[in-house]
Amino acid sequence: MTPENTSANQLPPPQPDTSVLEIWGQSTLEGHVRISGAKNAALAIMAGTLLCPQPCRLHNVPSLLDAARMGEVLTSLGVKIHQSGDALDIDARHITQFQAPYELVNRLRASFFIIGPLLARVGVAQVPLPGGCAIGARPVDFHVRGLQAMGAEVHIKHGMVHAAIPGSRQRLQGAKIYLDYPSVGATETLMMAATLAEGETIIENAAQEPEVEDLANFCRAMGARIRGAGTKTLIVSGVPQLHGVEYTVIPDRIEAGTLLVAGAITRSNLQLSPVIPEHLGAVISKLQTMGVHIERPTPNFLQLHASDALQATDIETLPYPGFPTDMQAQFMALLSLSNGSSAIAETVFENRLRHVAELKRMGADIRIKGNIAIVTGVPQLSGAPVTATDLRASAALVLAGLAAEGKTLLRGLHHLDRGYDNLEGKLKQIGAQMKRQSEDSSDRAGLVQTDVAAT
Repeated sequence: MTPENTSANQLPPPQPDTSVLEIWGQSTLEGHVRISGAKNAALAIMAGTLLCPQPCRLHNVPSLLDAARMGEVLTSLGVKIHQSGDALDIDARHITQFQAPYELVNRLRASFFIIGPLLARVGVAQVPLPGGCAIGARPVDFHVRGLQAMGAEVHIKHGMVHAAIPGSRQRLQGAKIYLDYPSVGATETLMMAATLAEGETIIENAAQEPEVEDLANFCRAMGARIRGAGTKTLIVSGVPQLHGVEYTVIPDRIEAGTLLVAGAITRSNLQLSPVIPEHLGAVISKLQTMGVHIERPTPNFLQLHASDALQATDIETLPYPGFPTDMQAQFMALLSLSNGSSAIAETVFENRLRHVAELKRMGADIRIKGNIAIVTGVPQLSGAPVTATDLRASAALVLAGLAAEGKTLLRGLHHLDRGYDNLEGKLKQIGAQMKRQSEDSSDRAGLVQTDVAAT
């Protein structure tokens, strides 16, 4: 995002970050951290404003590279955006384009979500196939088949998804849709499209993530009729039009989980708020199994107490309410310093174990067999030059650097900036020793030159 009182229409295109983060490990952390708005909720809700022919104001929008990119995508369609602090005023009254530019969508997978609300609102949408972190296949087949079930004509040509409502109906039609997999993106795309459809749409095997429920609550605040958000069956009764609203994005459960791991891996005492502890059920349960003490003195406040000895535990990533794939890398860093051996099964994305090589560079004892990582705890990690391979891997390497002996040099910071609102600033505020500087001025001789797929 941009400084206060800046229009997204004036945002410069995000530039690749060639800087490095120097982390001096083994400092004890202490204090309170404020949790920002949820990245994955904010991006979907920003896309959802396309449904509304009146201005909307969003609060608690995190300051992220991905949020800036979503702002650029909306601006390219004629949407007006104004930022003040963590609030965004979004005016989608006059949509002047129905085709999103490839160079924008290619850098942000979540921007593909605009196809649903854009098609429902103006009857036509052309969106390139999406980009994002190279963590595995995330096909758009579920989105396409769902929109076709609602009466849209959809075809893919030269990397562009073309969708239109045929004939003179002007509205999508309610349908019964079954998702072969509870895809968050498909659930959100189809739910948004159904809000303005004619009749009732039932989405079976829907994603249950809190971010899906937050998007549903935002749509309901605009006048949509949605039942079952947060369950496996979503029922949407279409309405002719939605109205403007002021809405606050939920706290980011993955940021909160990452900071809980930061406290555990540094044997520290931390307080976090605002949080919704129910959204962190699997994460808190695994931390407690490992011997970490977590209290909830008030409904939106968590308190973590240092634990000298951490025990190994097994993890399997699953759709919500299971253990989140977005916390797998961070827990791998933590388990690398636990007592005993742990098995981590990554079942959501097939390429989400690429951080293993970087953790091993720091002295972690990890073996991979298929989609399972066997982590045997070691007494200590050592600072080393490492490179982030994706968004959550970047956070895991920061955490490992906090616990390691000596200095860690982390490259690939554009991944970190995509999804965390000033994570390094928040960590420094509670005692972490780290500094971002240009790569030219760092110890380049110690940096490994690893090729990393661009987001």
